[in-house]
This record gives sequence, C-alpha cells and structure tokens, in this order.
Amino acid sequence: MMPKVFDITCPGGCTTLPEGFWSAVDVWVKKPHVVNKRLCGVKETESEDVDSQALRFLLHDPVSELSHDVLTFLTCRVSPEETHCREKPWSFSVRTFIPKVNCYGTIMHKEVVLKDFGRQQVTFLPFEEDGEGQVSLKKGNIYQIQLLHHDCEEWSLELHVLTPDVWFSDGVAYPKLPWLSTDLLPKLVRWSTDCKTSEFKSTLSLLPVEKYSLMYQQLKEKYKAMVKVWPEVTDPEKFVYEDVAIATYLLVLWSEERAEKGLTDRQSFVDLGCGNGLLVHILTNEGHPGKGIDVRKRKIWDMYGPQTLLEEKAITPSESFLFPGTDWLIGNHSDELTPWIPVIAARSSYSCRYFVLPCCFFDFYGKYQRRQCKKSQYKEYIDFIAEVSQVSGFNTEEDCLRIPSTKRVCLVGKSRSYQVFDEAQAEHRRGCYIQSRQTTSGLTVQRSDIRNGRDCCHGTAEAEKTPGTCWGAGFQPRDRVEVVRNCASLPRDFVDGVVLQVANVLLRMTVDDGRDPTVWNQGGSLSVGEVAVLLEHETLQLLKKECGGLQTLLKNNHQVFRVEGGRVYIRDWRDRKSSRADAKRKPVSPGALKTRPCWFHDHHPQGCPLQAEHCAFAHGPEDLRPSTRPLKKIKNDAI
Repeated sequence: MMPKVFDITCPGGCTTLPEGFWSAVDVWVKKPHVVNKRLCGVKETESEDVDSQALRFLLHDPVSELSHDVLTFLTCRVSPEETHCREKPWSFSVRTFIPKVNCYGTIMHKEVVLKDFGRQQVTFLPFEEDGEGQVSLKKGNIYQIQLLHHDCEEWSLELHVLTPDVWFSDGVAYPKLPWLSTDLLPKLVRWSTDCKTSEFKSTLSLLPVEKYSLMYQQLKEKYKAMVKVWPEVTDPEKFVYEDVAIATYLLVLWSEERAEKGLTDRQSFVDLGCGNGLLVHILTNEGHPGKGIDVRKRKIWDMYGPQTLLEEKAITPSESFLFPGTDWLIGNHSDELTPWIPVIAARSSYSCRYFVLPCCFFDFYGKYQRRQCKKSQYKEYIDFIAEVSQVSGFNTEEDCLRIPSTKRVCLVGKSRSYQVFDEAQAEHRRGCYIQSRQTTSGLTVQRSDIRNGRDCCHGTAEAEKTPGTCWGAGFQPRDRVEVVRNCASLPRDFVDGVVLQVANVLLRMTVDDGRDPTVWNQGGSLSVGEVAVLLEHETLQLLKKECGGLQTLLKNNHQVFRVEGGRVYIRDWRDRKSSRADAKRKPVSPGALKTRPCWFHDHHPQGCPLQAEHCAFAHGPEDLRPSTRPLKKIKNDAI
C-alpha cells in the first residue's frame, strides 16, 4: 500500500462530480500560478494516450526497479470490480514550469502528468532537463491525487506520495509537502464542486508565457524606481506595476508579430487617452516610436523627459483624428474613447491594428446602457466592444492580462476580416452601425445583428449620408479641467464646521455616563443616518452634490473619525488596530515633517492622547513644518 498523506471529503449532494474533478485538475495542470504565486505559468504539450509499454519508454528506464516502482504506484490500488480499468490507456502530457524569477539557470523543471480516467486519478512525475537534454526523474517528488466515491453519494480526494520521506522542496517548482494538503487539496475540492465557469479566457492565452515572464521581470526591475518618485495622488505600486505588465504584454505581442510577419522595424503606436503617460514612456524607452494624447496633462509628464512624446489635446472622433502612418492604436482604460478605438483604427488605414483594455462603460455617445441581465455588466460590455470591433472589420481576439485590477480583459485586432479592395463596403457597414447607436429622444437604439451588411440601414435617407463626414457629432469628450466631487473642493471652513459639530456630539454622548474623567474621552458612536439628522438642510444639500456625500466627508477626515460598518466613531490614535488602513502606518520617526495640525490637540477637551513626539500631526505652530521639497525629475539612467 502506498502511504496516504491526506484526504478531504467533498461537500455532500454535489452533482458536479466526477466531471468537476477533472475540470479542477485541468486548472492545476494548466494554471498552477493561481495557487502557487511563485510561478508565472506553465508551457504544456498536447495530451496523448499511452499504454504501459509506452509509459516505460516515457520514464527513460524501461527495465530498472525505478520504472517498476512507479508503475506499481500507478496501479497498486485496483479493486476486483476495477480490473477492467487495467486495459484503459493513460492520458499524458508534459508541462514545463515557468517561475516568476528564474532561479534554475538553464535547467528546466518539468512534470509528466498522467491521467487515469478509469480510476479517477492523476499522477505527477517531476523530472529535470539540463541544457544538453539530459533528463533525471525526481522520484522523491512523485505524487498522486485520486477521487474516491463512497456510499450515500459521498466523495473524497486523497493525496498519495511515492516516497514522502525524501520529499524535496524549493518553494517554486517543488512546493512543500504540507502545502499540497493544506492549500492545494482544499482548492481542488472547491473547484471540483463549484458549478461556476469563467466568462473569460485564461490569462495570457495569446502569448508565450515564458517570454512574458522573462520580460516582465526585466521591466519590473528597470522601472521600479518610478514607485519612489510618483507625484500623482494615485497608488504608485498599483499603477506602476500595472502599466509595466501592460507594456510587457504589448512588447511580447509585437515581438511575436514581427517574427510572424518577418518585420525588422519596431511597430509605431499612439496611446489615446494616455492618462499618466507611463505606458507611453515605457514603450518609447523600449524602442517603439509613438506618442500619447490625453485631454489633461498630468504632473508626472514633466518627469519623463523630451524623448517621451505626450500631447494635451481633446480627442473627438473625426477625420482630424486618424493615424494613417501608425501601426497600433492603444486604448488603456480610455473610457469614452473605448468604443471608438476599433473604428478609428479601421478608418486610419487598412494596416492599422489596435489594443484596447476596457474599464468604464461607455457607448459611442454616452454611458453604455445595459441590455442583458443574464450576463455580468462587465461581460456584456466586453461583448459590445468585441461587436464594434467585428463590425469595424477586425478579426477580434480576446485575452486576459495579469494586472492588479478587476478589469483585466483586453481585445486585440491584429488583422482584417475583409480584403483591402472591399474597403468601401466595410466603411459603409461601420457608418450604418454607428448611426444605429445614436441617441434618439433620450433612448439608444441598439441593433446587435452585425450580419445585415448594407441592409442594416434598410435603405433610409440616413443611410445615404456619406459615412465618416460627421461621425463624431454628439460625442462628449471629458472636460479639460477635472471636476472634483469627492468633497475635496468644498470650502475649508465648511468642512471644519461639519467636523467640529459631529465630533462634539460624539464626545458629549459619554460625558454623563459615569466614566472616569481622567480617562481620555473616546466618545460614542452614531450611524451615518443619525449624523445626517444633526446637520442643517442647506448643509445636506451641498453634500449631496458630492460623490459619497456625508460619508465621504467623514472618511476624508480620517484623522478625526473612524467610519466602519456604517457607523461613525472618534478615532483613538493609540489603537493601531482600529482601522485596517492605519494598521500599516509606521511609527513617527524623530524629526519627521508634520505638515498638518493635530485636530485633537486643538479641539479635544483633553487634548491629543499621544505625546507630540509620537503624533504624526503638529502640536501647535512650532511643531508644524510644511514640506518645501521640490518635484524630482526622473533620471533616464535610473529607469
């Protein structure tokens, strides 16, 4: 008997087994990085069927005791009623691990994956292959997962290891043995019994994962200095590493395109709605000629240097914004421009391609109106942009990026679905489709049948208009000056008055409750609705014009308040665990800059509960040291 390491019972009454077990196995085989975060992915060969003789040859040692042990491990637990399973072939594939950080040099770590559908078991046989093609089987790390069916419709998963006493672990290709039982096995159970299927494709389905992994690590190291000098109010780690990942995707995609088409020149690009411009900066630095356009200049633009071309300009879809000499158009969270990018690419030239990563939901002339409740809103919008792409004449491909965002699905148009001499017909079709989605009497007329061709306009007078002459009429670009509606633009006196009023009410709630007067008063708590009752009508009306209203104002003043579960509390800065957001706050270091006064020092009847040297805010004017640090410029050699 082979040693049983761990077993886990599946939830009762499950109707997805045994098919769900193999779906879960496929996740672990094809996408191990979703569990093992030190992997970028795997490169897998296609599955084949083998019999026992072919299996012996596969193990590279057809007569030794090693092959005998492995074959015994594969077949030793056969009950009399399972004897017929002996004649069924095994399905095998080989996967090569791709670590996020290559710590193996030229040695490739692989696994033979053997699926036995008759016995409902899958076996993993790891081996290493050096640069000269020499192979060695890692006998100590051979393991097997089996689905067992018990009485009363009960199922369980069992994990078995050939030689657990000599199990080797490096935390990457070879995880720790307890990890298999405590992390992997429960996830396999959940995946086996979960009836949900993903609406989207696997990540990086259009790229070679090994090339992506290598380039991402190189670019991440090259541009990590951006995090330290990020001048925007947005989270630098999220935005820097997200743009590094998007840039990696595009660079690998373009590299594959050059190899496929035999091109030598690097592709040119224009990023429409480029935002902070970091993606443009990276692509330019990596040798691709291009520029970014956005309606509003960002502070970080001045830090890139003259080699990064960024233009502050409002983009209106029209003949004035076509790019006939550009290879690729990019829409990275391009908001109201998103549905227009396939159209602009199609009308720029027959050879122009596009990449778009949709985020906010916009139609051609306003917010996208949801029409199908059976899909998620995000899936419906992705399908809409894909439809726009198809109508525009592109062979449309969908992929999922590896970025720290919930909006990770991109669409790529690399080729056309029509010949160049059919351009007039294709253009007519585009024009008709755009006209069909124009707002009429406050309603959006949507025609989703993209197969009607010239008949889609039904021969109306509108159809006789030349497509493209005024195709951006009615489009609303965003304002050049961003409208701030998060209470940050409210008058300071107004905000201070609301804060003082609410804080005083909370403090008075505990004055007469018999508490020890020497103990610092933490005040009581009120719901956000109860706080609203305290305020005057004019105050509430002004707050309603802001996104989030009263609750946003209270959260913005986190120095004074803690808002959790819809209730408002006075913040006690002695309690570091009172808020997850402030749990990561580092202790105040000696000589630290204090750019804001301490509200408690100025307004709390008992002052601040912290001593001045331990408080992150200034106790009096003499403790206030406004920052005069100038904006740093990025050194090109540092990135």
